[in-house]
Amino acid sequence: MANVRIDFGKKIKPMKPMHGLGQPPFYGIDDSMFHYLTEAGIPYSRLHDVGGCYGENRFVDVPNIFRDFDADVNDPAAYDFVFTDWLLGKLMKAKCEPYYRLGITIENNADMKAYRTAPPADYQKWAEVCEHIVAHYNEGWANGFHYNIKYWEIWNEPDGTVPGYPYKAELWTGTPEDFYRLYDVAAKHLKKKFPNIKVGGYAATAFRGIFMTPEEYKGSREELFINFFNGFFDYIKEHNSPIDFFSWHSYNVVDKMVILDQYVHEQLVKRGYGDLETHINEWNPKHGRRGTAFHAAHVLACMLAMQNGYPAVMNLYDGRLGVSSYGALFNPMTCKPFPTYYGLVAFNQLYQLGTQVETTVEGEGVYAVSASDGKTKKTMIVNLTEEKQEIEYTGVPENYRNAWILDEEHLLGWTPQIKSLEPYQILLIEW
Repeated sequence: MANVRIDFGKKIKPMKPMHGLGQPPFYGIDDSMFHYLTEAGIPYSRLHDVGGCYGENRFVDVPNIFRDFDADVNDPAAYDFVFTDWLLGKLMKAKCEPYYRLGITIENNADMKAYRTAPPADYQKWAEVCEHIVAHYNEGWANGFHYNIKYWEIWNEPDGTVPGYPYKAELWTGTPEDFYRLYDVAAKHLKKKFPNIKVGGYAATAFRGIFMTPEEYKGSREELFINFFNGFFDYIKEHNSPIDFFSWHSYNVVDKMVILDQYVHEQLVKRGYGDLETHINEWNPKHGRRGTAFHAAHVLACMLAMQNGYPAVMNLYDGRLGVSSYGALFNPMTCKPFPTYYGLVAFNQLYQLGTQVETTVEGEGVYAVSASDGKTKKTMIVNLTEEKQEIEYTGVPENYRNAWILDEEHLLGWTPQIKSLEPYQILLIEW
């Protein structure tokens, strides 16, 4: 039994874009699935891991655009924007804003050979290359565009490997201090040139160490992640480096995600960054169960919980068509959406209403969020348990207008009024 209490007279805050994606659903230059972005109202697509083996080193990454680091940084001919222009143009047409990661795609199997994971030879020049990429897409430089892209993220998971530690270096082979300095130089340069964009990073790999015993934690990779975080904020505070958002990653389930979110916030408060915008821009709980109601319920529960948490943006990893189990939204055999995709569609209905209103739940494993535009009212409820849950409503009229069920058999199928949810079922109601 779960009691869902809703008070539409108590406005909480704006609905947040918790239904952003990582990579969009494309290969090569095929945008035939981009209509799904529009139909789900996907607000952002983070452009990381789009430039590697499946993108044939043509898209987004700094070395894919500025291919010869010895070239003249001010010469438009030194930049190869062709494929990235195509991708960003298609995203804008789909009404999905690019969330641009400045850096490189992960180099899997880097233990055999790494190509681009070393720090740039000249940090200032690298910052100036990034300046021209921003100028191309936001200010029309080099026959460019005026997309007004908001988020520019410096690198991805530079904390993932540390020289001398027995893990392959897939994204960064410099020291932590090398990255801190790169961030400082690039962030200062970009904010000086473009004060209206948001610059941040660093896409922290994980904070799993907080769940470990002291014996497990000492000397572990998780200790290095947290040490990197502490060193980064010590450095940027000492050097007065600009930062508009801090991004981090998690593949934990919802109860641990809530704890991690609180931990990150508390650590930022301690360092004087309590008002800093945070993003969980790579996440996907239980991704090994993609294509199931079980996975959809886990994803939606995290989104509802984080609507009540601190992140300003979330980007599910990822929207590609079945590259791996991380491809959360589409069946690679049929190219049709999985239930999780329809969960994003449902969340967008709350998001479009604009304002979150007070909703409380009495009952373990049941999550709910409500929203209204002052006229239409909607509530989403997720049963993240293995048992059927009777739902008792407070604040919902007996004759509410519409209801939709999401599970493996009902992909947001209309349903008569119901008072119970099966295991891992999602309900959207409207009145």
